[in-house]
Amino acid sequence: MKPFDVLVRGSGIVGQSLALSLARLGLQVALRPDPVRRDTGPDVRAYALNPSSVGLLQGLKVWDALPPQAATPVHDMHIEGDAPGGLIEFSAWEARVGELAHIVDAAVLERELASAVRFSPHVSVVDNDDVRAPLTALCEGKASSAREALGVGFDKDDYGHRAIAARLTASTPHVNLARQWFRSPDVLALLPFDTPGVGHSYGLVWSLPNDRAQALLVLDERAFEQALMEATGGAAGELTLASERAAWPLMRGHAQAVSGRGWVLLGDAAHVVHPLAGQGLNLGLADVAALTQVIAQREAWRDLGDEKLLRRYARARLAPTWAMGHVTDGLLQLFAHPTPSVRELRNRGLTLVNHLSPLKRWLTARALDS
Repeated sequence: MKPFDVLVRGSGIVGQSLALSLARLGLQVALRPDPVRRDTGPDVRAYALNPSSVGLLQGLKVWDALPPQAATPVHDMHIEGDAPGGLIEFSAWEARVGELAHIVDAAVLERELASAVRFSPHVSVVDNDDVRAPLTALCEGKASSAREALGVGFDKDDYGHRAIAARLTASTPHVNLARQWFRSPDVLALLPFDTPGVGHSYGLVWSLPNDRAQALLVLDERAFEQALMEATGGAAGELTLASERAAWPLMRGHAQAVSGRGWVLLGDAAHVVHPLAGQGLNLGLADVAALTQVIAQREAWRDLGDEKLLRRYARARLAPTWAMGHVTDGLLQLFAHPTPSVRELRNRGLTLVNHLSPLKRWLTARALDS
């Protein structure tokens, strides 16, 4: 069997990106797709990628291969609270960047990554578990069986919420504006998206308590659209479903260890955060960048699976992932609190932040680089 330097388990966006990144270092990489691809319904996922993630994909020659409609720039973002006047407005112009993020069609991105993998001379897709390599990178997601086999625990907190995702068309242009509503107890995001032949469209991510989410999922299309209009107040125009609805349970979690002798965890196998900040995939791609840098800078005599080497990666990712997990959890808990005094305080806080330009620029900078 061909000798490999690294075995990457998991062929999602993080796994394929890692395989290509390590291949660019001249390493021989075996990519093991997920043994079981669970059918979770229509793939309506749309991710908000920050400039750091875009830069990584550009370096892999994948970003520029995406069709124009697959990546929509976000120039402005409005975050509204659950009381009049509670609003933060972010803008690329104020942050002095070209765009705050790009909204990307997940299915198209996965397809382009798979195409790049097929043409990479240093990446081999394998379909069995007999591959041996000095380093195994687990990118299988939060339910990683290989992580479990290693005996690495995964601490998680179920929110008791579900996320509903769908594609929508709108009666008015999105003008590259992302909208988000924080309310007790739900969070609703409209991500601007350019659909061929449609133009005015959004990716919907709506996080709600399980019972409320289930009630919305059983509604017919007309009734669901009416619920959307009530929730958004018509701010984005008249919204119409352009796809089936998908849903999944929400949780927060982290692995008890992300590296050891001969193995390392990346992406959702290492950490899961609430989608309200849209940073889950950015954290995973930042993992890819950090591990690639650690391996590129390793001493010539040091083995790829050296535990001390891999601890450098673990240390590099500890603070960013810890901070994002606590920030997203804190925001969710704050806006889920029903007490009127807390409600007034959090909405005044939004308004205060909106008028403090230096603080807004600092918050934007943190989101631009996970």
